[in-house]
Amino acid sequence: MTGVDPTAPVPSPVRLKAVHGPGQPEPTEALERLYRGFERELLVPLWTEIGDLMPRQPKSKASPHLWRWDRLVELASEAGRIVPVGRGGERRAIALANPSLGGRPFATPTLWAAIQYLMPGEDAPEHRHTQHAFRFVVEGEGVWTVVNGDPVRMSRGDFLPQAGWNWHAHHNAATQPMAWIDGLDIPFSYYTESQFFEVGRERISAGEKSTPERSRSERLWGHPGLRPLSQADSPSATPLLAYRWVDTDRALADQLALEQEGHQVTLSPGHAAVRFTNPSTGGDVIPTIRAEMHRLRGGTESLVRREVGSSVYQVFDGTGTVTVGERRWEVARGDMFVVPSWASFTARASRDVPSLDLFRFGDAPIFEALHAHRIQIGEPGA
Repeated sequence: MTGVDPTAPVPSPVRLKAVHGPGQPEPTEALERLYRGFERELLVPLWTEIGDLMPRQPKSKASPHLWRWDRLVELASEAGRIVPVGRGGERRAIALANPSLGGRPFATPTLWAAIQYLMPGEDAPEHRHTQHAFRFVVEGEGVWTVVNGDPVRMSRGDFLPQAGWNWHAHHNAATQPMAWIDGLDIPFSYYTESQFFEVGRERISAGEKSTPERSRSERLWGHPGLRPLSQADSPSATPLLAYRWVDTDRALADQLALEQEGHQVTLSPGHAAVRFTNPSTGGDVIPTIRAEMHRLRGGTESLVRREVGSSVYQVFDGTGTVTVGERRWEVARGDMFVVPSWASFTARASRDVPSLDLFRFGDAPIFEALHAHRIQIGEPGA
């Protein structure tokens, strides 16, 4: 009988080298022997690692990067022709892979972002997972997401959050394909080794393929400033499954109109913003992800912002210029880009458009819960 010898030494991945440098001990034969002993016993001294483990400010492993919407849709459409939706792949979802994260399907170290594509008449089978998720629609109409049996319409500009461990499937009732973006905390769940996944029914019922204008969750929770007394607080995640564009658009337009009337209600001149919140608590919609919509009036620029934690943006409408760290891009509808932790970020709307609308999601709730969140805001162009 063969097997692993439990008494055999474990091969050590630790590699140490004595070097000249500030804060480093003088390289000697004795130091080299000490380092070989550390390697054999799987030990790493702090003095060789402190610059990486304890930098003066966050040094993200992620890079600023931009994905063009027209290329994403083109490739998703091709996948729609040749890749089926069903058990195994479960979803025709194509994830953004940050170029600095080793080919993993992660937009940032904590956030997953993907384009999902559903052909006419297709159903994505039911499943559930502990990772928290949302869908955001930049264009298209005709898909319903079915969450715990509740069909929820998906239309342009709609934000549809869904807490972990809820059954969900998708159904395209239209005659055209539809694409949208998925956002999840998959990388965070992966690195913390906390993920669970379970398959559900192969097919949803005929009743669940109905196409109501408003879901049950909207009829119960979708009334501004009003909460149903029959329902308990939902502190971990929002019970409202759809935040409609008509409401988001009106809120942003009203902020800019009030600013024009002389009221200080915007983040900076010409920059309106709203956060999607849990109607039962006023907190973030889901425990690990914060979602917002920003509108910059044509020709205006946001303040420079740095934040602990990463973000992914999608251009909902308009054109403009975004600057992330040392990178600068001209952007248009659908384009997606990453802002790594503590990277500086500004956005400027083109002068010839009414506004630049940006959907943003980030991992701030994680760092707030750890009391590690920090924001620095400066002047435009600083």
